[in-house]
Amino acid sequence: MFYTMKLNVTVFVMKQFCFLLLVFGALQFSLKASAEKNQSHGTMEKQHTSNPYYSRTDTSKLNLPDAEWKRVLSPEVYATARQKKTELSFTGKFWDYTGKGTYYCAACGNALFRSDAKFASTCGWPSFFEVVRKGSVTYLPDRSFGMDRTEVLCGRCGAHLGHLFDDGPPPTGKRFCMNSVVLDFVADRRGSKKGE
Repeated sequence: MFYTMKLNVTVFVMKQFCFLLLVFGALQFSLKASAEKNQSHGTMEKQHTSNPYYSRTDTSKLNLPDAEWKRVLSPEVYATARQKKTELSFTGKFWDYTGKGTYYCAACGNALFRSDAKFASTCGWPSFFEVVRKGSVTYLPDRSFGMDRTEVLCGRCGAHLGHLFDDGPPPTGKRFCMNSVVLDFVADRRGSKKGE
């Protein structure tokens, strides 16, 4: 009986220890994710303070020389926005992000997409079925790499955002396949309405 009691106490202590390890691990993971989010938010804010052309309210067209864009954009944003690089699929910060809010051009701050137009796509890039407003993006034929595609550009600054395909969901049947690196996301304020 003494042995059984001792075994039960040992099992109980081990269960408690495992539970505490699990809670500690989850807490550590949560703190790390929060620190990374704050660090990336701080980087985004720092980038925008060095970019005098970034505005979420100004919709006037920007026609700047490439050297100026290179000066004010981070190397990652510049490579995609101005040199038309594509990030690897399933690596961008927004490809499977489900937050509610608005996506803006990371180069100039132009409003591009609402989160309620975002859909889960198996392509590995953030995908939307419609833009936030007419003129927020422009289109160019793209026949690079032996493909016949439609390039999507920011309607304000001309930054390369990604491509448009005709395999999206209703109601538009379109798939705006975008690069996360050229998107900024601003969450809706609690209690705010769309477009506020």
